[in-house]
Amino acid sequence: MLNALKVFTTVEVGIMVGVEFAVAVILNRIFKALPGDSGQLGRAHGGRMLGAVMPFWYIGSVVLATAWAITGWGDHGAGLVVAGIALLVVSVLMSILLLVPINNRSKTWTPENRPEDWQDQSDRWDRYHYVRVAVIVAAFALLVTALV
Repeated sequence: MLNALKVFTTVEVGIMVGVEFAVAVILNRIFKALPGDSGQLGRAHGGRMLGAVMPFWYIGSVVLATAWAITGWGDHGAGLVVAGIALLVVSVLMSILLLVPINNRSKTWTPENRPEDWQDQSDRWDRYHYVRVAVIVAAFALLVTALV
């Protein structure tokens, strides 16, 4: 059972990392290259779609990793799992304090109602997101290392 929990947690966090990495490195660059207002509309739609899923995904990652740490306490790699949990908690706090407030505004924007500084706010979200991606990549690396 513990082995299944370890694998499931690692896969779940890995998929989350992949999605967030794709947003940072691929999707946002595509949105910026689209003509007219298409990029801003795409970001707003992505903010609504992913904003509905990510809270469960991020919190679920912390819960699963915590279950792994508790049930596998004393096993090799337990310290790595705890360090990974700490980074996942940092990513949740970053999300709540830095990214979600911007996302909650930007997901409602249209070309008619967006503020003048919408691009600056989007760029700020991107910068915070790059840091968050680095944090969850490091958490994933620690979980993978603990797994093997």
